[in-house]
Amino acid sequence: MAKEEKQSVVLGKVLRLIKKQWLSVALSLLMAAVYVAMSLYIPILVGQAIDAIVDAGKVDFLVVSGKLQGVLICCLAAGLAQWIMNQLNNRVTYRVTKDVRDRVFAHIQKLPVSYLDAHPQGDVVSRVVSDVDTFADGLLMGFTQLFTGVITIVGTLVLMLTIRWQIALVVVVITPLSLVVADFIAKRTYSMFRLQSQTRGEQTAFIDETVENIKLVQAFGHEKASMDTFEEINDRLGKCSLKAIFFSSLTNPATRFVNSLVYAGVALSGAYLVLVSPGFTVGYLTSFLNYANQYTKPFNEISGVVTELQNALACAGRVFALMEEPERRPDPMHPRQPEKVQGDVELRNLYFSYTPEKPLIRDFSLTVKPGQKIAIVGPTGCGKTTLINLLMGFYDPQSGEILLDGVPTREMSRKALRENIGMVLQDTWLQSGTIHENIAMGKPEATRREVMEAAKQAHAHSFIKRLPQGYDTVIGEQGGSLSQGQKQLLCIARLMLCLPPILVLDEATSSIDTRTERKVQKAFDTMMQGRTSFIVAHRLSTIQEADVILVMRDGHIVEQGTHEGLLQKQGFYAQLYQSQFAH
Repeated sequence: MAKEEKQSVVLGKVLRLIKKQWLSVALSLLMAAVYVAMSLYIPILVGQAIDAIVDAGKVDFLVVSGKLQGVLICCLAAGLAQWIMNQLNNRVTYRVTKDVRDRVFAHIQKLPVSYLDAHPQGDVVSRVVSDVDTFADGLLMGFTQLFTGVITIVGTLVLMLTIRWQIALVVVVITPLSLVVADFIAKRTYSMFRLQSQTRGEQTAFIDETVENIKLVQAFGHEKASMDTFEEINDRLGKCSLKAIFFSSLTNPATRFVNSLVYAGVALSGAYLVLVSPGFTVGYLTSFLNYANQYTKPFNEISGVVTELQNALACAGRVFALMEEPERRPDPMHPRQPEKVQGDVELRNLYFSYTPEKPLIRDFSLTVKPGQKIAIVGPTGCGKTTLINLLMGFYDPQSGEILLDGVPTREMSRKALRENIGMVLQDTWLQSGTIHENIAMGKPEATRREVMEAAKQAHAHSFIKRLPQGYDTVIGEQGGSLSQGQKQLLCIARLMLCLPPILVLDEATSSIDTRTERKVQKAFDTMMQGRTSFIVAHRLSTIQEADVILVMRDGHIVEQGTHEGLLQKQGFYAQLYQSQFAH
């Protein structure tokens, strides 16, 4: 994962995102200014009303009622301005977070498969969902309270200076203590909130992994071990969360203490001036005390905002780190493509390793003629599936090249490459949707008749008709309650519908019963006629009719030939075959 960045760098990126919504931000600032102006004018009206109450029986009710009407109008105007400001802030926050989620999801689809293979899915999901939500909450609070808070501080300070600068000086001298306290705490909470987000991502990844494999966990009696691991992660999350919350919770009482000092200073100095200065009335003192409260209140709110922003920026940093992961190799500017793909495949001197210190495929070369059926066999970990990943462009070799009808696949767009290769893997993948939608994934415009014909060829039609709504039955994530064999038949039907010129079958019938497998194998044989086919298999009975069998070991082809020819050699293939069929 990319290195987490400093808070200032993350803040700069957030501001660049907000810059796109400059009009809404400007209007929100304007509404904040209106709200603050109305709020600040109310103490002046209240002070003037108090000064109209001179003594018992000496009350200028005309002035008092006029000032109270003014207070009512200011309250209504302030309320309306605040409502408009909140609507604008919600819009900015929604659009920014929508933009972030769109960008990060689009980026995930451009990441190399190697990144997704090496990082927990739950952590990636946590960044896209939980971290963006936390970032949105902090952003909304920042807009709502930061704007009004800053403008209130500036406005009250200006008014206090115009009324009596000597008292305002008391406020100005004491207030910086709030800033010092808030800054001291903020610097320490950011790293803690970042650790909290990281641990939360780890927890999400573990929960995702456990729920996805709950049958295995229960089958092997691993519940206690899983619970122990979860408790350890949960304990770490609790500890770092408590630390973050403890330090952040110090901000509010600390700033409130400083604010109380400000209020006391204003009250004492103001009361003294009322006694010694004829021009400074009780009404002025009341206004000043109101301003002192209004001036210090934003510091409490801003301290709370700072705490939320620490958490939000920590989460934003994790999201940006994901967004800035290097993308896979881009498609060429001017991609080439064979006029019509015949299925001529050539692999020249391929070198590939997942990690530099552990080379897997070394100096691998292979020429496949159009229409040939190539079987790839060998022990687990010898490089069979890796070879398919290279052919499909999921991974790029460190050196060497792969050619399709004489065109290097690096010079083709990935879309063009994969449109000409159809694959069925041992690990099935089905999306939430109807049976029809899942089969038609590679050909969305397919008619119901075409989908049904493909299902019949894959021997999936009979079990589909037994489902409650047939082809319109909605299945959940990863196939819901369908058996593994039924899921694999749907994936085979998906391939039958498209029928590209090159086929890749990686243990495509591993989860199907023997009787159905024979039927599907016959359908495959028909489907493979005139198409270049790569078959990865552990069950050697399924590949005896292959034109060429490649026997791999430690990333090399150690033998190649027909089934009968390889048996006669009495080599490694013969050992594999005999190990499966010896009684």
